[in-house]
Amino acid sequence: MSCSPQKPNTNSPLKLWLENKKALNNVLFTMRLHSFPKQSHFQNEPILTPKSNKSQDFILPKFVSDKSSLLSDEILLQILSKLPASQRNSNSLVCKRWLNLQGRLVRSIKLLDWNFLTSGRLFVRFPNLVYVDLVNGSLISPRNSGIFCTHKIVAFYADTHVEPKGAFVCEKFLLPSKEVDLGLKNLANGCPNLRRLVVNNASEMGLLSVAEDCPNLQELELYMCNDQVLRGIAAFQNLQILRLIANVDGFYSSVVSDVGLTILAQGCKRLVKLEMSGCEGSYEGIRAIGQCCQMLEELTFCNHKMEEGWLSALSYCENLKTLKFLSCKTIDMNPWSYEDIGFCPTLERLHLEKCLFHDKDSAKALFIVCQGVREIIFRNCWGLNDDMFSTASYCRRVKFLSIEGCSLLTTAGLEFVLLSWMELQSLQVMSCNRIKDIEISFMLSHLFSNLKDLQWKPDSKSLLSANLAGTGMGKKGTKFFKKTYDWRSLPAMA
Repeated sequence: MSCSPQKPNTNSPLKLWLENKKALNNVLFTMRLHSFPKQSHFQNEPILTPKSNKSQDFILPKFVSDKSSLLSDEILLQILSKLPASQRNSNSLVCKRWLNLQGRLVRSIKLLDWNFLTSGRLFVRFPNLVYVDLVNGSLISPRNSGIFCTHKIVAFYADTHVEPKGAFVCEKFLLPSKEVDLGLKNLANGCPNLRRLVVNNASEMGLLSVAEDCPNLQELELYMCNDQVLRGIAAFQNLQILRLIANVDGFYSSVVSDVGLTILAQGCKRLVKLEMSGCEGSYEGIRAIGQCCQMLEELTFCNHKMEEGWLSALSYCENLKTLKFLSCKTIDMNPWSYEDIGFCPTLERLHLEKCLFHDKDSAKALFIVCQGVREIIFRNCWGLNDDMFSTASYCRRVKFLSIEGCSLLTTAGLEFVLLSWMELQSLQVMSCNRIKDIEISFMLSHLFSNLKDLQWKPDSKSLLSANLAGTGMGKKGTKFFKKTYDWRSLPAMA
């Protein structure tokens, strides 16, 4: 028996495949082709073309001046989204592609030209808008006028011949409701994912068109609204934040009464925040909101024109956490008896800014309603003297107090209230000229030592904050003051 080496199988599939140069060339070409983007942005020639003579030698792509053309729209959008907002304008000037991509990143816009909305260019330029402000775009103001009116709400050019007297914004300076409704209909069709809308002089039909095509709308601001306009509010099923501006002194006037507030309460039962500016109402309207809007957590009154006795209706807001009064000339002219006024059980914050205090009974009723608050803030409140501020002692659970710009309040009036608050932890006193360092008593200084946070600058001559810097007072609590501490030296420090 003899042994001889076995001859290789010449018909092996592997050998046949390796010897077939054309097949190998196609495989390598396909692998190399998959390593490039699907959409080619190279110039003139295809991405790769194999040479006829060499199986693994390919032509390299030609030089491309725009490196970003090698990236897909999705990748380039992710890169542009990481850049700061200050570079948006410069990025959109690079080329038409970047202009279109930058428009897709814009989520909010304030319209200045109404034709930009009605022509449909708004949706082509910015297809992914979720916040649109139409107030300034709905104003018809002469650009060549030398009178420029500004307000917290709007800014526009006014005509030199204005009628009636005392009103800058009248019908000739506003788009008619029909044109505003047509613009709202176009907006609803072009922006179905709209979440926030600010509009002026709209009607019930305009709001209904938005509610029908924009089911995700959560925040709405209505300027120059009235009871009839509020009938369209009921169609917004997911509305959570609502701001009503009915009357703006010197600009325009409209009426929101108990009728509108009742319609609002029955339609917007998922409201979380509600702000009413220049609205007229009474006890019945506020009670309807409290009974129907069970999720309401923040309520703001700005320059309200409520009838007397409305304050006691706040007790129906069982889940209210924040109550704000902004630029209110009065709180309640004639509150009901203190025994029947009730209080808000869950209220935590009371904020009063630029409000006028001229009636002690009204102030007392307010603090009885808010007797469970933990935070109280006063900002530039006129008429807040010691007598008015003493009624704040009804709020026994206050932990944080901030007073700024209240020039009638004295050190004695502040001390009277602070000593009645056993849970006070933080205190801020700024720009109150009648509160003096030298008038700080032993009891008040002892109270300061127990605070976790103290910001004390009642006037420009106050030295207490400078002397306390680095000592730890107001941060260490009672551990800072030892038994041998001379309390009489504290006024000397001031």
